[in-house]
Amino acid sequence: MSVDLQDLSRRLFKTAGQLWTNTALRPDQYAQPVLALIALRQMEARFDLVHADLSKSFTGRLKPTPQDYHGHGAIFLPDHARFSHLLGLPETENLAEALNAAMEAITEHNPDLAGVLPRGYGALPNSVLREVLRLLAPLKIEGDAYGLIFEYFMGEFASAFMQKGGEYFTPSSIVKLIVEVIEPYHGKIFDPACGSGGMFVHSAEFVKRHHKNPSREISIYGAEKMEDTQKLCRLNLAVHGLSGDVRVANSYYEDPHGMVGAFDFVMANPPFNQSEVDRSRLVNDAGHVEARFSLGVPTVNNANYLWIGLFAAALNDKGRAGFVMANSASDAGGSEREARRKLIETGAVDVIVSTSPNMFFTVTLPVTLWFLDKGKKGTPRADEVLFIDARHIFRQVSRASRDFTPDQIEFIGNIVRLWRGQEEELAAGSGPAMTATFGDDGYRDVPGLCKVATRAEIATQDWSLNPGRYVGVAPGEQVDDEDFRERLEALQEELEGLNAEAARLQDVIAANVAEVLA
Repeated sequence: MSVDLQDLSRRLFKTAGQLWTNTALRPDQYAQPVLALIALRQMEARFDLVHADLSKSFTGRLKPTPQDYHGHGAIFLPDHARFSHLLGLPETENLAEALNAAMEAITEHNPDLAGVLPRGYGALPNSVLREVLRLLAPLKIEGDAYGLIFEYFMGEFASAFMQKGGEYFTPSSIVKLIVEVIEPYHGKIFDPACGSGGMFVHSAEFVKRHHKNPSREISIYGAEKMEDTQKLCRLNLAVHGLSGDVRVANSYYEDPHGMVGAFDFVMANPPFNQSEVDRSRLVNDAGHVEARFSLGVPTVNNANYLWIGLFAAALNDKGRAGFVMANSASDAGGSEREARRKLIETGAVDVIVSTSPNMFFTVTLPVTLWFLDKGKKGTPRADEVLFIDARHIFRQVSRASRDFTPDQIEFIGNIVRLWRGQEEELAAGSGPAMTATFGDDGYRDVPGLCKVATRAEIATQDWSLNPGRYVGVAPGEQVDDEDFRERLEALQEELEGLNAEAARLQDVIAANVAEVLA
């Protein structure tokens, strides 16, 4: 059952209100204890299902071991560490001590959670903890709901303590679309800015949907610079019966997985338009730019193309990547345009999808989804890029929030499949839309929706990867105010980047003049 976002947010607001009012904790401190309780609630649901299955095989004195539960994708929970047990403790019981003991016991029986579960429940009054358990008891969650919860806490309640930038939780419908296009059936998956691990969770769900076991089919590797968020990712994986090698690392400066050419799939939502990366740390001892930054180091004070080069470098010869990127990167000029040209001329750029605004919960920023495929070299698609304008494909969830429905995700994925010459997938209900749009004749360009462009055509557009440059508008339609606002926003992003580059060049010129006159 899908999460009811409105009901979920209402419960979270109530929970946060209790903690805000009745403790001395800041929101960024109490998020982890509450997230662990939500995870425990979900662990128990999974434990109960696996326990019922194992009970059929283990009878009499035979009892399943923790390893038996692990083998079925469940966290082993001792009796005193179960959510239902804690919820039912009498009022006289010290609930904080019971929770600390529960977290310790879970860690003891599940080594993958070492260092992940919090032990500081003594800082929370028993009355608050009981109310939190009561509020969370009926909550059933799936997918990357932990990331959603993390965003609510960190975005809404911790805004006074944390800066908002390009680092946003990736909504599950965006992640599902990325997964739908790169199709991670089997292999090594890498996310160098993995946050709460949503890319991994939805990749595993994709594998399950195609009747395979994720634990056997995919291997998970991640990097996350914030230790608390890395713990959240590990917890998210464990609750979903997954394990992976997720390290605390800053992907600009550290490479814990030896990433160059190592992965079958790369998925990411990196921070947008990040500035002040220490360029001196991007070169090796010989003074050359690290091979991880395969498109070089742009002269502008913006890390977008550092990330794009990193994603491309991490792929093996058949690898695919899907990632979220700021709209401005599609048309950025100067050294960024040169990096984009270099990438396009490798033939790896596969699909570009533009989305509508309000797809993220706390910001209105529209984004572009980029897809790379090194395996298309030598195929009829080698010299082509598929552009999809999905700005008018969405479900209006609330006044300020949109997402993709399952049939819309499948519809966009099927456009890509038709272009690749693959069979359509119709389980989510996209069949009528596919028939109405493409008939039975396979892929064709559809004005206002999709267009295949050759490398030569892209070159005439100044190497732009903006779908609007190619797709155009449907017959009888005009560019509306929303499109104008999006384009204006993209221009503003680009202007800010150019201003930053101009300021840097001004400093360089001033220093050179001073040196000459000295």
